[in-house]
Amino acid sequence: RSVGISKAHDYGLSFNEYIENANEEIALIIQCEDKEGVENLPEILEVDGIDCIFIGPYDLSASMGKTGKFHDQEVIDSIAKIEQQCKAKKIPLGIFGGSSEAVKPYKNRGFTLLTAGIDVLMLSSSAREIINKIQE
Repeated sequence: RSVGISKAHDYGLSFNEYIENANEEIALIIQCEDKEGVENLPEILEVDGIDCIFIGPYDLSASMGKTGKFHDQEVIDSIAKIEQQCKAKKIPLGIFGGSSEAVKPYKNRGFTLLTAGIDVLMLSSSAREIINKIQE
């Protein structure tokens, strides 16, 4: 994450420690969220230093012309193909889902980086709840 002044090194206050430890402390997470990425995954997985493959089902489904259709067989098969190849190489897996229910099945399959929910939707949902309670 950049060598310039940033939050990663306390805006310069811990710059030297950051530089000394960055390679050991920063994870290289590759997103696989395109049909072409799935096709080229065997070659991608040969790159040294990859710590995790993260699947983006929204973009993956969109690249297949099936935006948001996560239960479409082609999307399911592509995710399974990514999973199979990563597990064969012992590369950890991650996935995004709009809710805890969406990612829970992947946790049960051994995925370790789970992103559940969309911050903007969570914020608007909470705001809506507050407004509704005030209006009651």
